[in-house]
Amino acid sequence: MLSATARSIVYAVAMAHSGVRGGFSVVLVEMAYVTLTAGLYAGMQQKALGFRSKLWGNLTVVFGVPCLAQALDWLTHWAAGAAVPGKATLAVSVFTTVSALFHLHVMRRGVFLTGRRGQTLLEDFRHMPRLLAGFVVEPVRFLSAMIVRLARNAESEAAL
Repeated sequence: MLSATARSIVYAVAMAHSGVRGGFSVVLVEMAYVTLTAGLYAGMQQKALGFRSKLWGNLTVVFGVPCLAQALDWLTHWAAGAAVPGKATLAVSVFTTVSALFHLHVMRRGVFLTGRRGQTLLEDFRHMPRLLAGFVVEPVRFLSAMIVRLARNAESEAAL
């Protein structure tokens, strides 16, 4: 339900700015599609965490599953006659990528998992403030480390 609600809000906002008629039908199709498929895609992402190659698992979680979901989402809208404008598709694709990155971030830390590896939803939500902060700070740490490495390389080359 969280995924369906969030994606539908993104569609609704994008549709409101597109000026296309029939926006409500697009949002309804989106809610139905995501409600029916979110668990399947989340399960596929969780399964990818177990890949031997962590890189392939990460790529599957962040790009593979979302691309499959987005393609089938587009087909569902097309089949239902609820065409989605390009701006709305772009907005949802960006949202889906950020959402997948966050999903990877929390799943790698044991949250929003099912089965033996999972915990209660309430317990998962208790971890959200720390996980959200970590998700925001992690790119800053990554870029800082990269800048430090580049500076060290430049210093060592200058010393030669």
